[in-house]
Amino acid sequence: MLYMLIVKASKNSEAGNLPIPELMEAMDRYNEDLVKAGVHVMAKGLHPSSNGIRLSFPKQGEKPVVTEGPFMETKELIAGFILIDVKSREEAIKWAMRMPDPQGYGEGQIELRQVF
Repeated sequence: MLYMLIVKASKNSEAGNLPIPELMEAMDRYNEDLVKAGVHVMAKGLHPSSNGIRLSFPKQGEKPVVTEGPFMETKELIAGFILIDVKSREEAIKWAMRMPDPQGYGEGQIELRQVF
């Protein structure tokens, strides 16, 4: 079963601020544990939304509206993701619970979603 651990953006990630070295090391260890357990599929961070483009489809059948970032509402933005292949929802939750605060600064938030 594929699950995605979606790392939500924060003011710091949107500003392009990297986590402190200790957090980077903790995330490296976490990713190494995923690899050793054979559940790691992919893990990537994303550039801030200031480098992004959003396509909106306000009218069916018409061309999309293109909006260039940055996008203001950080609660709805994604800073990165980890894709894992596990045997159950419970195992996915256990791995999510082991992830260090991905943002540091008390801003971290992870959303766990199963992939079709």
